[in-house]
Amino acid sequence: MDKINIFKEILKRKIKSDIIYRDFFVTAFNDINPVAPIHIILIPNNYIKNINNVNNSDIFILGKMLLVCSKIAKYKNIDISGYRLVINCNKDSGQEIDYFHIHILGGKFLGNFICNI
Repeated sequence: MDKINIFKEILKRKIKSDIIYRDFFVTAFNDINPVAPIHIILIPNNYIKNINNVNNSDIFILGKMLLVCSKIAKYKNIDISGYRLVINCNKDSGQEIDYFHIHILGGKFLGNFICNI
């Protein structure tokens, strides 16, 4: 997908980013090309290629990521009005960065999400 993995560079602090949350396990930052007024990317600090590469040892980090999503929603005051979490996997889904991540979207009515298959 990407030659230089921008998420790895953000974690190494080689690329400056607007960090919203960081702890030992995860890092969250504002998306540089937001599709909603609030568009935050949450990544694990240890590399996971995509959801297909998650294994039993990642169960804690997945739970931690969901917990942090809800904390960020409260911090950004979108917990009551609503927000959307998006995880893409591989090219056909639109995954652009080869690094497992969750998009946290909110700040406006996002519409009904209907997938026509």
